[in-house]
Amino acid sequence: WSLDLMTRSPPAPEVSHRYRPNSRMASRQGVQITSLPSCSSCAVFRMPESTSLTALDTGQPSRRSSSRKLAADGVVEVMLLGQNVNSYGKTLDSPISFAELLRRVEKIDGIERIRFMTSHPKDLSDELIQVMRESKKICRHLHLPVQSGSTEILKKMNRRYTKEQYLDLVDRIRAAMPDISLTTDIIVGFPGETEEDFEDTLDVVRKVRYDSAFTFIYSKRSGTPAAAMENQVPEAVVKERFDRLLKEVQQISSEVCCRDLHTVQPVLVEEKNSHMDGYVTGRMGNNTLVHFPGDESLIGTIVDVYLEESKGFYYMGRQEV
Repeated sequence: WSLDLMTRSPPAPEVSHRYRPNSRMASRQGVQITSLPSCSSCAVFRMPESTSLTALDTGQPSRRSSSRKLAADGVVEVMLLGQNVNSYGKTLDSPISFAELLRRVEKIDGIERIRFMTSHPKDLSDELIQVMRESKKICRHLHLPVQSGSTEILKKMNRRYTKEQYLDLVDRIRAAMPDISLTTDIIVGFPGETEEDFEDTLDVVRKVRYDSAFTFIYSKRSGTPAAAMENQVPEAVVKERFDRLLKEVQQISSEVCCRDLHTVQPVLVEEKNSHMDGYVTGRMGNNTLVHFPGDESLIGTIVDVYLEESKGFYYMGRQEV
């Protein structure tokens, strides 16, 4: 079930509700605005040719009216999705930055939360950091894939930034938004990865202290430059490093994710809890899940929840009335 919120320049990205159209959530909670996956800055993945994110509301009158209709239908959260959203707008007839796009989306009455992903570190600008800092709607969560902490491995991956540049970017983001939640992607066992390279990755994890991380074991993909590289890392070594990384990530995440314990936080209710009768599940602005007593009438609304107990990666709470 799609909504026509896009410009019609090919290829047209898909616009879809997160939930089934016959659910109450479909008209009340949120939509995702997506582009086809593309990645010209990575040696690991084989993707379609680059596709720009086509955006909600480009300033044209018809797009403004579509956006207002979206909010009028009860949608309170939108997510802009792309393989690299920071590259948005560079090839348009009238180029605009992704930061400017976010400014325009923020002006839509009725939209209360804005999310986006994924951000490539090489393209994340100071302008975007400033827009996020000043915004009352953009969620304090940023998915910032590091892939590796080793500058040498990052070069082989064609990531176009160094370990030092990545950490400097994180410092600038945190200086502007001390309360931001950072998540990431990490690949272990890329061809040529030494123990020193892996220790650099652990060093980044310890310094950044991510809320969570998607961790992956490298595997060959036919047709990619990485598949033909020499010095493929033995499977046993990769597995041992992966286990060490996972332990480090989980320990830090359990510490970081309890920072809001015993506070009241706004939570967007997403669904009935499938494991606990009489409970619903929602998401905080920093992307952390919260489970608390409630019924389906709350789905699609933002409610204040007191966070009673931290479970490491999620909270148990109760609604503040």
